[in-house]
Amino acid sequence: MILQLFLLAVGFVMLVKGADWFVGGAVCIADRFHIPPIIIGLTIVAMGTSAPEAAVSITSAFQGVADITVGNIVGSNIMNVLVILGMSSAIVPLAVTKSTIKVDLPFLTAITALLLVLGFNGKISLLDGIILIACFIGYIAYLISRTIRYSAQVEEEEITTMKMSKAIPLLVIGMGLIVLGSNFAVDAATEIARILGMSERTIGLTIVALGTSLPELFTSVAAALKGNADIAVGNIVGSNLFNILFVVGISSLIIPVPFAKVFIWDMIFCIAISAFLWILCKAKHKIPRWSGFVMLAAYAGYLFYLL
Repeated sequence: MILQLFLLAVGFVMLVKGADWFVGGAVCIADRFHIPPIIIGLTIVAMGTSAPEAAVSITSAFQGVADITVGNIVGSNIMNVLVILGMSSAIVPLAVTKSTIKVDLPFLTAITALLLVLGFNGKISLLDGIILIACFIGYIAYLISRTIRYSAQVEEEEITTMKMSKAIPLLVIGMGLIVLGSNFAVDAATEIARILGMSERTIGLTIVALGTSLPELFTSVAAALKGNADIAVGNIVGSNLFNILFVVGISSLIIPVPFAKVFIWDMIFCIAISAFLWILCKAKHKIPRWSGFVMLAAYAGYLFYLL
């Protein structure tokens, strides 16, 4: 138990420091290349912090067992919005850009609904995977055009003073610490739970589910505390889009991905919270502190329903 507690502490220290360096490097790169911080959040940060979900799902597909894919992605996306954005906004209210309100959030809601439609027949097929990957490529193309328009409006004097030779290693080492730290934390927490007599099902629904979302959690909270709300929000929106379009898309190109009927209600709930986030941001132009507590309470209710 003492060893596991030590490893848990080491994991959290790595997560905290890794998130700090990762966000710092990402902000520098955004400034240096005149990229909107929200785009960095939607791409580099989102894809980096989604590495655990991608690794689990795609590896399972290559092994011919893709049953875990939909549950992993839906559970992670629900946790990303309700727990991670909820916790981040409960600490610091998060401002949301106009482009995120007009494009990114409605697109996330639509794509989540699309996944439910594609999987309603019990599986995500090869054709469904091609549709998802095509949507992913189209969205990336849109982000590139958005970056070009933004870059043309920015003055050269706005470039950050941090050198790229420092920013890139910070980004890479920070991401490595986040992934390694999350593995340390999940493994140690799982062993502690077993020692305390928790069931495997409870461990899976709580510790393992939270574990794959630890990178998003620490990165978003670190970004919020640094005043980079765009990266915090972009990280979650981008991660959820990446999970559906790329992870499920690639997995279904390898092997048909089973979509169990039991996930229909979870998907409806996931669509509802994505729509709620969009409506909230459209009305307030931010994610206020009170809504963070509401989202955390909603996740507690969802977890109670699962258990």
